[in-house]
Amino acid sequence: MKATEISNRICSALNRRVRVILGPLLCAVIFAYFVYYGVYGDRGLFELRHLQNEVAKAQVVLEQLRQERQMIEHRSSLMRPDHLDRDMLDERSRQMLNYSHPDDVIVMLPRRNDPAPVVTNPASSIFDNQR
Repeated sequence: MKATEISNRICSALNRRVRVILGPLLCAVIFAYFVYYGVYGDRGLFELRHLQNEVAKAQVVLEQLRQERQMIEHRSSLMRPDHLDRDMLDERSRQMLNYSHPDDVIVMLPRRNDPAPVVTNPASSIFDNQR
């Protein structure tokens, strides 16, 4: 045998072994790529879990807004001309126009930003007027 024949046989044997190893290795790498991005990718399992949490939070906010809207719709329905609730009309007109009925008892509360009034000795001021 000549040296060229031996080198050709060695090369062909190496080529066969490389093909036998390279095919499954390439498939394993591609499979690992898809598994990795299926778990950690932009549309993977972890991202799905994150999006599900955001959807749950948004549904809670949506339910709160629906309840608030329902309450506002109910209050506005009481003010419609075809079904006018006199108590609601009275409440809104007093609040908007700052009016009160002569029989009403008005209790003045301090504003939240204002400090509470300081009373030094309320008993002494009551008895001062009676002397």
